Amino acid sequence: MDATVVAVASDGDDGDRRRPLLDTGEEILPYPVSPLPQPPGADAKPGQQKPQRVASLDVFRGLTVAMMILVDDAGGAWPGINHAPWLGVTVADFVMPAFLFIIGVSAALVFKKTPNKIATSKKAACRAIKLFILGVILQGGYIHGRHKLTYGVDLDQIRWLGVLQRIAIGYFLAAISEIWLVNNTSVDSPVSFVKKYFMEWIMAIIISALYIGLVFGLYVPNWEFKVQTSSSTFSNPSNDVGFKTIQCGLTGSLGPPCNAVGFVDRVLLGESHLYKNPVYKRTKECSINSPDYGPLPPNAPDWCLAPFDPEGLLSTLMAAVSCFVGLHFGHVLIHCKTHSQRMMSWLLASTVLTVSGFLLQLLGMPFSKPLYTVSYMLLTGGVSGFVLLLLYCIVDVIHIKKPLILFQWMGMNALIVYVLAACELFPTLIQGFYWRSPENNLVDATESLLQAIFHSKRWGTLAFVLVEIIFWCLAACFLHIKGVYLKL
Repeated sequence: MDATVVAVASDGDDGDRRRPLLDTGEEILPYPVSPLPQPPGADAKPGQQKPQRVASLDVFRGLTVAMMILVDDAGGAWPGINHAPWLGVTVADFVMPAFLFIIGVSAALVFKKTPNKIATSKKAACRAIKLFILGVILQGGYIHGRHKLTYGVDLDQIRWLGVLQRIAIGYFLAAISEIWLVNNTSVDSPVSFVKKYFMEWIMAIIISALYIGLVFGLYVPNWEFKVQTSSSTFSNPSNDVGFKTIQCGLTGSLGPPCNAVGFVDRVLLGESHLYKNPVYKRTKECSINSPDYGPLPPNAPDWCLAPFDPEGLLSTLMAAVSCFVGLHFGHVLIHCKTHSQRMMSWLLASTVLTVSGFLLQLLGMPFSKPLYTVSYMLLTGGVSGFVLLLLYCIVDVIHIKKPLILFQWMGMNALIVYVLAACELFPTLIQGFYWRSPENNLVDATESLLQAIFHSKRWGTLAFVLVEIIFWCLAACFLHIKGVYLKL
């Protein structure tokens, strides 16, 4: 990962104030953290030459990062905002699709002009690979996270997939589609708009059809997994490995033990490379503290102990369609010339997506983030569209920016904030400096102090996470003032 110091531009009105130079050719990013150019619009001043940033995209991106920090760090204390244990949606379940959605919007702006398709494709592939490798390092088990001042991973147990890997795959598919599937039709009407991007929607439909066909048509046989039980005596300490067998032998199941999403991962990735603490351990069948983690209830099914990857292969394929949804919103931003046209188009698209998601649920396809069902993709895509519409109206139309400036700063350097905060690199580094005992460190001391002030572990944890979010907003502001933007 390179730290890219953006050039200083001198402006006749602003003196030597630092601002990022907006060059579309240098913004081909796997994770959009660089300034994004304003498409032609009615608000451009006559004779104005320098492109303008669409500030609402930065706010959307920063808000998404802030929400990820909130649900990751406070979800344990507040299970109501944590991910749904299997079916259904909570606040946390809208965060990942929002990342993918905004990547699609940004890709539409970045790749709107690609004179050299092969060179641009190579850049997109290179950056997707670098992001994927970064994800493996951060989320594959090498970094042990907060409270564990160790590192290292057995390559036989490394987790190959994760959040950053899913973003890399979704970005790459969206970028390649934008580069190769968009024709040169000039857009001057709704019909020409459809003709220009018709093949991208065909691609999204093909991916969705493939997903549905596999999820409901793939036969899932009985399967077994390893269970390690520790037993020790003074004379013979040992770790025993046993096997549990899960009875399936069916098709079309959307439950935790016998779904096709998990079956594909077990076959192609291997059981040992899957996530060891899946969200379904918080279901009523697997936890007496449901919807939080807890001890197994009496007569808990064996699959409660089995691994499952929430960012698996088949679900990631479906998740990429969220990027295609974002592409459509980005295309509207490019081709619609007035605020009203953009907002009406976004409102229509968001409504259609949301209603379609609920209709599919009524027809028997429930909302599920671990499976990334089509209904879930449509619902979260629609909600992301509504949020972008609202932020665009507030920030770019009405020009109310100050209340949201913290999120805008965070959105300008979202990648570094995500890596250091959401992946817990910075807290782990701080916890490496302690007084006599690893528990006596600045991070834990701050959280304990806030819990004591609020006389509540839950409220103290929430206050700590909010302070953490503000800290990262201010850190992003410092980088912005210095003209430093980090990208792959």
